[in-house]
Amino acid sequence: MSKHLISLAVLVLFCIPVRGAERPNVLFLFADDQRADTIAALGNPVIKTPNLDRLVRSGLSFNHAYMQGGLSGATCVPSRAMLLSGKSLFRIDEKLMRDETWPAAFGRSGYTTFVTGKWHNGVPSIGRSFQSARAIFAGGMTNPMQAKLSDLSEGKLTPAALAPKHACEVFADEAIRFLKNQQSGPFFCYVPFDAPHDPHVVPSDFPVHYDPKLMPLPANFRPLHAWDNGEMTIRDEQLLSWPRKESAVREMNAEYYRYISYLDLQIGRVLDALAASPHAKNTIVVFAADSGVARGSHGLIGKQNVYEHSMRVPLVVSGPGIAAGARTDAMCYLFDVLPTLGKLSGVPAPAHSEGIDFSPTLSDPSKAARPQLMLGYKKVQRAVRDSQWKLIRYPLIDRTQLFDLKADPDEITNLAEKPEHAAKVTELMALLAKEQQHFGDEAPLRVERPTPADWSPPAKGAGKKSKADAVE
Repeated sequence: MSKHLISLAVLVLFCIPVRGAERPNVLFLFADDQRADTIAALGNPVIKTPNLDRLVRSGLSFNHAYMQGGLSGATCVPSRAMLLSGKSLFRIDEKLMRDETWPAAFGRSGYTTFVTGKWHNGVPSIGRSFQSARAIFAGGMTNPMQAKLSDLSEGKLTPAALAPKHACEVFADEAIRFLKNQQSGPFFCYVPFDAPHDPHVVPSDFPVHYDPKLMPLPANFRPLHAWDNGEMTIRDEQLLSWPRKESAVREMNAEYYRYISYLDLQIGRVLDALAASPHAKNTIVVFAADSGVARGSHGLIGKQNVYEHSMRVPLVVSGPGIAAGARTDAMCYLFDVLPTLGKLSGVPAPAHSEGIDFSPTLSDPSKAARPQLMLGYKKVQRAVRDSQWKLIRYPLIDRTQLFDLKADPDEITNLAEKPEHAAKVTELMALLAKEQQHFGDEAPLRVERPTPADWSPPAKGAGKKSKADAVE
């Protein structure tokens, strides 16, 4: 063997353990149905989120992070599948069995991988993605005080057993246990909570309360949506009667905020455990949510729409080399997050991942990520946005909305019918079609015979619920 090859071999042998020691750990905290505007440190004057606030102060917050949408009412299923696979809406396997996931790639690359919390994708994929799992809620929604949880044993879930306390507290307990037992890195710890998804149930002795009478209405509150958006009577939309009463929306949001504050308490416990561990200085912490939700905005309650309140999600990233106490206008999808963490961690991407790496933004918040985003719900709604403008298209009823998001972030004033904006509508329709082609979306933007857009609220109890709607 030549001296050159011997020297190279020695270098490799010495570099492998050093590189392993320097690779960052990942702690990923994931909420369920949490709007991007529900963190005090990011501008909400009412909500109490002291632990998310300290994460915001230590990291970089994204003003324009999005889930891409859903092809069924249970939008958190595709959202989680997109996050974990790095694939877009129209190419994902929602059961996560077809392709390697990013957590599996972290494990293949030498990371210890662990999950506790809600798993709303195919149960067999848990063992394919993670080396260990505890307190798994394999479902969509439940009373968190009566959740049935399972552990992973020999690649399969054990029979579900009733949790002894609130599911979110159990999930935090298990994350803390993992952090305390982890003597060395690198590790990938994924904690997908099932809060603040309804039902908004917290322990009765939780001291934080919000007076419904003092709760502000969303700036874009409406008693009714102006027309049939293609999903007006799904389960989520039946949580309150029509037309939406201000008092009912205030009461719902008081419960919603209280649940977020309870989730914040559990997140704080996990962050405290990390801070007390030897991994504190070498761990990337991510907080995000699988979707937003309307909760009275635009006369809607659920998340089965492509407005900002339902598609935009909180995203905060904190850790070594990441800008602290900063915000960025860089646009990204949730399915870009793990490709970015993979880049920072030296983890080769799964073969079919298509998310982008926005790691330059983490150190320099002024750097852009994606120039535009395309959003969709079933075949009834499509949207595209750039740094200023957003177009929403309802192809089945031949309706279009255009919003100047810089001047009108709450999407109140539709500019699509104004002659001076006709060129912008044409431009964005072309961009939307281009993005559809890029992502493999074959849904038409126009149909030959549009259906009437007029809509009247159904009689009480007349709404029909599908099996898919019941498990979101």
